[in-house]
Amino acid sequence: MDIKEYMQGVGRAARQASRAMAKADSGAKNAALEAIAIAIEREAERLLAANASDMKAAEAAGLEPALLDRLALTPKGVAAMAEGLRQIAKLPDPIGEMDDFSYRPSGIQVGKMRVPLGVVGIIYEARPNVTADAAGLCLKSGNAAILRGGSEAVRANQAIAECVREGLARAGLPELAVQVIETTDRSAVGELITMPEYVDVIVPRGGKGLIERISREARVPVIKHLDGVCHVYIDDDADLDKAVRIADNAKTHRYGTCNTMETLLVAQAMAPKVLPLLGRIYTEKRVELRACAASRALLQEAGFQDVAVATETDWHTEYLAPILSIRIVPGMEEAISHINHYGSHHTDAIVTENYSRARRFLREVDSASVMVNASTRFADGFEYGLGAEIGISTDKIHARGPVGLQGLTSQKWVVLGDGHVRS
Repeated sequence: MDIKEYMQGVGRAARQASRAMAKADSGAKNAALEAIAIAIEREAERLLAANASDMKAAEAAGLEPALLDRLALTPKGVAAMAEGLRQIAKLPDPIGEMDDFSYRPSGIQVGKMRVPLGVVGIIYEARPNVTADAAGLCLKSGNAAILRGGSEAVRANQAIAECVREGLARAGLPELAVQVIETTDRSAVGELITMPEYVDVIVPRGGKGLIERISREARVPVIKHLDGVCHVYIDDDADLDKAVRIADNAKTHRYGTCNTMETLLVAQAMAPKVLPLLGRIYTEKRVELRACAASRALLQEAGFQDVAVATETDWHTEYLAPILSIRIVPGMEEAISHINHYGSHHTDAIVTENYSRARRFLREVDSASVMVNASTRFADGFEYGLGAEIGISTDKIHARGPVGLQGLTSQKWVVLGDGHVRS
């Protein structure tokens, strides 16, 4: 296969399909989403079998545990894909919305209309559910999509792609509005990110190496986040029970996700109360602890001897594994300073019953998602009511945080007149 020729063909087809998608009505798009959901449910056994083959090959190749966790597809996961598509169908169609109209002194009306971005390229590793989520979001937002999944998920991705094509065809929409790249040749990525004539935006979902490469080499705008160095800060006015539940869930609910807590910050006055309780939970769940001198001494005094010394590197690290850094800080001032210095601007949470401190934390922590008394694991498009997400953005221009329908659109200026001319 000539990769350049193949990708150029994919790009041309996507550009042509994007024009049809931009003018598709809400009824057709919602019908396609429902048809895809039905096909996914009907083909559940085939999707699971394809994923089982992917898993077997990935295990034989020595894929890391975090990637294996993302690759695994369960019956619940298949059902969640279908449910995500139906949630997207229920969301208001953003395309064509007009707002912010005002009359100017000249008599014209000036406002904005929401429009699709055009062709969205998504590059992702492992997670086969991204194929359905990305297809659904791009479809509803009137975009065409070029999806390039990782080679480790090629069988499941192609099986899901068949369901997507079936749904599009049943709704009378172009099947090539969503294309899943068939080749596992890595040079296809290089072509995709350097085709500005066909692709309007790239969304990478994967490891830091992949995203750094795409950010460096792309000739197309990129919506991205590099790391998920997420924090939970337990304030000295925290409710003890809430603090324990949140710090447990934020770390141990899933280890291989970008919204998992990697560093726990604890106010000095609260540390003797909460750290022994959390030490027991983390030890039972076999989480490796790396602690500052003060928190290490406190944990060892409570009977947890197997606690490593945290290094400067630990505060910067996204582990994606059962490893946690712990630091005791004098109070919220130092917690905010730590988060803004070491964090990745992804998701950070405070546990406190103090309203004023909660408000200050929300204002001053420079992250895409900032939470009060909630686990960082909620930083997700599905949980935010977006139906699904195309990815997480820690950029500050256009889209920030979980990127759903709105993040896949732009706005253009609209001017309404009645024979007006400029004098």
